[in-house]
Amino acid sequence: MLLRILDRFEEILISFLMAAAVVLIFVAVVHRFSIGFAADLVAFGRANDMPTLMAWARSTFRSINSLKLTWAQEACIYLFVWMAKFGAAYGVRQGIHVGVDMLVIRLNEKWRRIVTSIAMSGGILFTAIITWIGTDFVYHVWRGGQISADLEMPMWIVYLAVPLGSALMCFRFIQALYLYLTTGYIAHHDHGAVDGIGDEGADTHQGGRA
Repeated sequence: MLLRILDRFEEILISFLMAAAVVLIFVAVVHRFSIGFAADLVAFGRANDMPTLMAWARSTFRSINSLKLTWAQEACIYLFVWMAKFGAAYGVRQGIHVGVDMLVIRLNEKWRRIVTSIAMSGGILFTAIITWIGTDFVYHVWRGGQISADLEMPMWIVYLAVPLGSALMCFRFIQALYLYLTTGYIAHHDHGAVDGIGDEGADTHQGGRA
């Protein structure tokens, strides 16, 4: 039950971060071009002696320019950082990270199990170290009181993505190793089959719904 909640939370968080970043980028781009368009209308109205258009364009320019979105780029960067860290953990769970298994698949069952276990253990160790270093770094940033340039938010909140994402990724490696040692199954992404496309995808989709 708890694993299902964690899985769902992970998916919702990644989707939310991605959607928020896309919407913010779209709004910032529209805002930037709207300011330029309003400025061009002011110049056009002045050049063609159209005071009504010029006054309306000037009022529109002031209204749009009053909305300060200088923080949008910084916010998008932070959103993508969080999305990348938790997306990496999601990738471990789904088995979609790039891996070179040309040598492993040529080994016999015994050595394949040993090499795969060592590889997964390496992932556990690496992410555990990053979690520890990231936690220590976040602590010192919090003590230092550093804030971001545009958003003026505490930077320890931004850097918190590193230990949290790495800890989740470490857990996913542990989960994957346990599953492999107990069942022999390794999560992997089948690039040859897309759900909903072709007979195989349709059968799989129907079977999943049944």
